[in-house]
Amino acid sequence: MKAPMRHAVAGLAAILACSSTDAAAQERWHWIVTPYLWAVDVSTDLEVPPPVSSGIARRTGFDDIIDKLDGAFQIHAEGQGDRFGVFADFTYLGLSDENTRRLFRSESDLDTRLFEAAAVWSPGEQRFTGADVFAGLRYIDLDISSTITPTGPLALPPIRVDLDKSFSDFMLGARYTWAFGDRWGLTLRGDGSWGDTEGTWNASAIANYKMRRGVWFFGYRYLDVDAEARGVATDLVVKGPAVGYGFKF
Repeated sequence: MKAPMRHAVAGLAAILACSSTDAAAQERWHWIVTPYLWAVDVSTDLEVPPPVSSGIARRTGFDDIIDKLDGAFQIHAEGQGDRFGVFADFTYLGLSDENTRRLFRSESDLDTRLFEAAAVWSPGEQRFTGADVFAGLRYIDLDISSTITPTGPLALPPIRVDLDKSFSDFMLGARYTWAFGDRWGLTLRGDGSWGDTEGTWNASAIANYKMRRGVWFFGYRYLDVDAEARGVATDLVVKGPAVGYGFKF
């Protein structure tokens, strides 16, 4: 197991351990597990240093190496007591793309796993409603490989760019859930994380419709990851509508 992944698991264990005291003090926690389908629009920009970019004497940027609409799988699990809670979230995204731009042609592959775990403080009287503040960790396993073939007037050789690294960040954020009647609700969430990445930003607006045994969720999520490894920098933007069904326990 990679060291960053061990840190992520250890961090999740610590969060769960901290919440266990509160769980024991409550008569019953409420839990919900929600698989999502995320119809993502992915764009990836790469910057490579001069030794990789065929001797060009500056960092060279390749915009929209991956620019494609595809699907991602995501699952969210959360439990709440009267004041405290905990959640964990896992997202997987894998796709390949070919692009032709004015000065180059690219063939790229993207394989990304995103794991989040956090403790939640909910000062309101009703669970899963009102204002929440959360803090925890975000772990990103990012693998991008691209072959970039220049098509300009200069006969430059193809450029091979690889970014394969895991990143562990401290995550801090807040959200607010409005309840409209007995069935409808809306949750706005915003958070950021810092550490191994240069900064990762996440925002979402998710509506919910309560059923007798579960909850339908649908909305929009935006994620921006700014990372660098071995001189290769990337700005990965993943955004799009999401729909899921939550099973209540």
